[in-house]
Amino acid sequence: MSQMGGRVFQNISRGALALLLSVALSADAAPPQPPADADLAVQARDAWVKRDRKRLATYAEAARAQNHPLAGWVEYFDLNARLAEVRQPEMDAFYARYPGSYVEDRLRNDWLLELGRRRDWANFKRDHASYQMRDDREVACYGMLADHASGTKVDTEAARAEFVNAARAAWMAQKDGDDGCLQLAGALFDAGQFKQDTVWAKARLATEQSRPRAARQAVALLAAKPLDQKLADLQDNAGRYLTRQARSAPRPEAELTALALARVAANDPDQAAGLLRDKWSKLPHDLQAWLWVQIGRQSALRLQDSAPAAFERADKLAPDLAWSDESLAWAARAALRSRQPAAALRAIERMSAAEQRDPAWAYWKARATRLQGDAHGARTQLTTLSSASLNYFGRLAAEELGLPTPLPPAPAPLTADERRAARQHPGLTRALRLIDLGLRSEGVREWNFSLRGMGDRALLAAAQEACDREVWDRCINTSERTRTEIDIAQRYPTPHRAELQREAQASGIDPAYVYGLIRQESRFALDARSHVGAAGLMQIMPATAKWTAKKVGLNYSAELMNDRDFNLRIGTFYLKLVLDRFEGAQTLAATAYNAGPGRAARWRDGPVLDAAIWAENIPFNETRDYVRKVLLGGAIYAQVMGLPATSLRERLGRSVGPAGAAAADVSDVPPAAVGDGKS
Repeated sequence: MSQMGGRVFQNISRGALALLLSVALSADAAPPQPPADADLAVQARDAWVKRDRKRLATYAEAARAQNHPLAGWVEYFDLNARLAEVRQPEMDAFYARYPGSYVEDRLRNDWLLELGRRRDWANFKRDHASYQMRDDREVACYGMLADHASGTKVDTEAARAEFVNAARAAWMAQKDGDDGCLQLAGALFDAGQFKQDTVWAKARLATEQSRPRAARQAVALLAAKPLDQKLADLQDNAGRYLTRQARSAPRPEAELTALALARVAANDPDQAAGLLRDKWSKLPHDLQAWLWVQIGRQSALRLQDSAPAAFERADKLAPDLAWSDESLAWAARAALRSRQPAAALRAIERMSAAEQRDPAWAYWKARATRLQGDAHGARTQLTTLSSASLNYFGRLAAEELGLPTPLPPAPAPLTADERRAARQHPGLTRALRLIDLGLRSEGVREWNFSLRGMGDRALLAAAQEACDREVWDRCINTSERTRTEIDIAQRYPTPHRAELQREAQASGIDPAYVYGLIRQESRFALDARSHVGAAGLMQIMPATAKWTAKKVGLNYSAELMNDRDFNLRIGTFYLKLVLDRFEGAQTLAATAYNAGPGRAARWRDGPVLDAAIWAENIPFNETRDYVRKVLLGGAIYAQVMGLPATSLRERLGRSVGPAGAAAADVSDVPPAAVGDGKS
């Protein structure tokens, strides 16, 4: 979990704040009341949270009578709160009142889940045909279950195999136990289309992902009560289970033993390795191999040198064993860290096609290819990647090839008609109204739904509406959807520029770096507040702000945290202290800002590594992504602001290692440019 940052914003509603103040203050001192229709939407959301169905019914009736601009949302709250009692005609009437809107499709999604729970396959299949978002995995599972239950014909062997494979993929991708995917798996297991090995594969994957409930649900499909109880026992205390109950045969007992050893590995991979070598070497080879993968992954997460050997042992035991993409990613990272390019290549080439297309793995494949001695092949791969210079890995590739990374040319100005279409778009209008009322979650979902199918020009116009309203997260995220026309001023805006440059100069740090950090932390929302209490533009934790204020001689009070100038001042001072702690290394400072200085200090211990390889091995997914985006943002903001430090590699640094080890061997750090035969 991030210590300095958090992505969940809780913006204070102006309408809701005014309502609270009107109660607290006397009538003579009460501030102006917001419009009645604004109050109605906020109050309906509050009643929905409290499941106050009486109030919701009143609000829904009032919204229709007033022709409320957010009537669809008010009615959505009302219907969603009593979904278990609703019948199809009432839903059809709602669809007819709000055709094509986000709330129509959102409620359809909710209704499909309810119909699935009711096993009402006739209405499910009818409603499913009109479902637009198609992004709910449980609905997808119910859709396949509806086909199976209603006897939808699958005429060929290939079609049957495709159906079973799609169902298996959906079940395997399900992380939290939901009724739809579980019922689908149960139906196909009962029909003999899922075998016991599929059930155990799901249990192993759920254990790998630390999803004990999903593992229990999978094993329950076998309808073997002793197995259920033994699984519960090993999940309660794996060590005790291994000592008292575990066996290496028959196969179900071996599977349970493997799950117990995997739980040991999650806490202590070295202990699990010792147990597997010394006591459980008679387990089937495929289960031993899977366990060595788990030991390797847990060792890699701890940045232990033993990780590559564990992955290699797994490969030797069962060369054809399918690994999860997450395990393959950590095998590749561990190989890069230990300077084993051949092992890194093997791991990358075993990833799914979608994972291999990710720019990260395209870049690391090129780097590993070069370290294998194939400079020409590496250059070809880097050249393909280098055109995406607004991507972290694309920019690294371009810089390693010695190619320029200019900002894209500005698109043609938006026409009056394009601006008007965005301004009058019903969904965008509702979304901005919701956000303005403090209903940010609803507003963001309405906004994103409204962008579906838009071309670049419409997206630019929508982004500009958000920019003009200073809704910076929608401005940036919408502009980032364009493919060929790129408006860098929308993607990398510079609000509060004079104030930010003033505070950065006073603290002695690079303003472009500060901009990159704020863009990632708060998206420039002045009143942003994370789920852990970090506040303001720079997402400072109160305790951190208080400590920093004392350190630099500033007065502190909690009320100041959402004051723009104070937040910038305390945030830049803290960032400077962190930079100084890590000898000015932006990579380490960004890591510390997100995950805490203690973790950054621990993670730098070990061998001296190319800074990009070190950053790739950051154990926290959120922090790894954060560091990439902050450093890339700093390089791009330097270009936007006309500052000199535009190289991503310079910001990333040449190497990372223990304090004072900068002069150690870093022969695997890429040169400024890669030439054929000179790698």
